[in-house]
Amino acid sequence: MQIPMLRQIPGDSVVHRLWAGTKLLIVLTLGLMTWILPSWPALGYVAACMIVFALLAGIPVGALPRPPWWFWAVMAVGVAWSWIARGNEGGLTALRAVLLGLVVLAMSVLVVWTTPVAELAPAIAVLMRPLKFLRLPVDEWAVTIALSLRGLPLLIDEMRLLWAAHRLRPKSSASSGHPSAEPSILDMIVAAMSSAMRRSAEMSEAITARGGTGRLTAYPSRPGRLDAIVLTVFVLLSAGAATAAIILL
Repeated sequence: MQIPMLRQIPGDSVVHRLWAGTKLLIVLTLGLMTWILPSWPALGYVAACMIVFALLAGIPVGALPRPPWWFWAVMAVGVAWSWIARGNEGGLTALRAVLLGLVVLAMSVLVVWTTPVAELAPAIAVLMRPLKFLRLPVDEWAVTIALSLRGLPLLIDEMRLLWAAHRLRPKSSASSGHPSAEPSILDMIVAAMSSAMRRSAEMSEAITARGGTGRLTAYPSRPGRLDAIVLTVFVLLSAGAATAAIILL
């Protein structure tokens, strides 16, 4: 699978200029909507929002991920099994669940595509600020989420590099008795752990040299007029879509 989907795609569109918290609120609202109203109209509305935001952001077709064939095969087998076991109703429910997962995942990836990683931690800290009254570690949670998002592309690149090196490693014949003659996943696990520990040490040293994790949430992060307009339009459309979905149930 190609992985440009975990990095920002540069641009100056309306979606790119939105505050990171606005995008997170939109994704959260769409997820809650499909959870509270699990119906085809609600799913169609979420898919329409995803398509509109992708078009406004100017996402190129080449950036779309291309999952391997077994990814689609596993989902097809799951839907077919539900169809056989529970009839048409079970099959349609399983199909709707699969499509819902893909659409919500696509909306989340769209946020990553159009938002600098440095803006996510401050936005999350602002959105969760009311939880500070409960003495919850909001800043620590925001930093953890931001570091996870920043480190995931590095981890994927390291795994791809390790797998390529493992495939290129010379192997002995099966009758030689040499350990390289027997493919073992243990070597990959040990190498991945070693690489992850080295990467984490380098990242921690870089963060400490730049002033510590507190700087990740100290970045000024506030919504603007554009965010107010977009959120107002989105809330009105979502209310109308939710009303229509309730009527059609």
